[in-house]
Amino acid sequence: MAMSSIKKISVFSLAMISVGAVLSVRNFPSMAVYGWSSIGWYILGALLFLIPLTLASAELATGWSKGGGVYQWVKEAFGEKSGFIAIFCEWSNNIVWFPTVLSFIAGTFAYVLNPDLANNGFYMFSVMMIAFWGSTLVAWMGPKVTARFNNTGVLLGSILPSILLIVFGVVYLAQGQPLQIPAFTLPQIVPDVNLSTLPFVATIILLFAGMEMAGFHALSVKDPSRDFPRAMLIAAVLIVAASVLGTLALSWVIPVGELNLAAGIMQAFDAFLRAFGLSSLVPLVAFLVSLGGLALLINWLVGPALGLGVTSADGLMPPATRKLNKEGIPTGMLILQGILATGVSLLYVFSPSVNQAYWVLSALTVMLLCIVYMFIFAALIKLRISQPNTPRAFKVPGGLLGVWIVGGVGFFSSVFTFVIGCLPTTATEIPLLGYVSIMLIGTALLALPPLVFMKFRKSSWVASREEQKALGVES
Repeated sequence: MAMSSIKKISVFSLAMISVGAVLSVRNFPSMAVYGWSSIGWYILGALLFLIPLTLASAELATGWSKGGGVYQWVKEAFGEKSGFIAIFCEWSNNIVWFPTVLSFIAGTFAYVLNPDLANNGFYMFSVMMIAFWGSTLVAWMGPKVTARFNNTGVLLGSILPSILLIVFGVVYLAQGQPLQIPAFTLPQIVPDVNLSTLPFVATIILLFAGMEMAGFHALSVKDPSRDFPRAMLIAAVLIVAASVLGTLALSWVIPVGELNLAAGIMQAFDAFLRAFGLSSLVPLVAFLVSLGGLALLINWLVGPALGLGVTSADGLMPPATRKLNKEGIPTGMLILQGILATGVSLLYVFSPSVNQAYWVLSALTVMLLCIVYMFIFAALIKLRISQPNTPRAFKVPGGLLGVWIVGGVGFFSSVFTFVIGCLPTTATEIPLLGYVSIMLIGTALLALPPLVFMKFRKSSWVASREEQKALGVES
């Protein structure tokens, strides 16, 4: 089905796609342990990563708005092999990331029924699979249904809980309730960067990962050159504001020593609602937060799968992987990633050491995303030099110097994060050499299959003109 026949989405919906892909209250507990200095960490992450990625994505998406997102950008700059590796990493990181966000959804939803269920492996796996395959079904229905669900999920499950945390925090302060962190002083905002916090620096930089998700939907808006930059500005402001204020509110009510990184968000809501005599609302809030997790999941289900569908049109993958339904969704890729994610989730839930499995999977996710972002920032610089006359409705300010600054900061932040990601945290309890080996081998296995596909590619894999038109990449 031709992309032109698919209904367009609004600037607001495009902004919500980015907010849904990036903003998650599940990140607040890991930030709240740093109290007032979390403000500085967020600022650092925004300067080193969010702003550069937003600017780079805006220029690339409005200059090369054909379907495929990251694949098309990197392909234009460095060729199809690099583009294939970049989009494959963005897709394969989902396979190891899905279990962590699914466990958050299932653990949070346990508060709707019985919090003790979060310790039940059968319950966790069952709800994780219902959430995953239910989200896949929503994605299957096309961009219009996905955008509607995403808008609802982001508003009710990410933005509303963030606002509630902020409002509860303000009321908590107004009532003169004691804060669980020291009194505010300006120096406390400054992050303490040292050897022990370096792994955390890597996490901070990638807290804002996902801003490029909207690039996969550049063809789904009426005017990509006008609507994309507007949507990115709206999304960036909402993400930073909600993250900072929501994290602070959480840190005010839960002592650092009692903060549970997995269930911290519901700990905070439970504490606030009990303080206000509204404990009966805990299940409702848990349901909303779970809904926000689903919105986050759906964005990462669809975007990279769309990108890989475009690589298949170029003959880089077997034809079955680009099979589209009438809504223009690559159903073959959705089914494949569903099967793989189900297998990883099964291993994750019933692993003897879930905490170690969580950190290993999270680290692999970071490593793969770093590869993607290195390519994006390098492509920004290369294309400004090699194709300076290609029309771009949005350009990174400051001319070529501005591009070097934005692209350079983002690129070296990604390289630094990749290197730091190889180092174990105290939570893993895995020896240094063993951990580094797991990271490097795991990353290679998940990043390099494109080289195998390209070695055995066949001329019959190239899509017909009609298929290319349906995928929005007709030459």
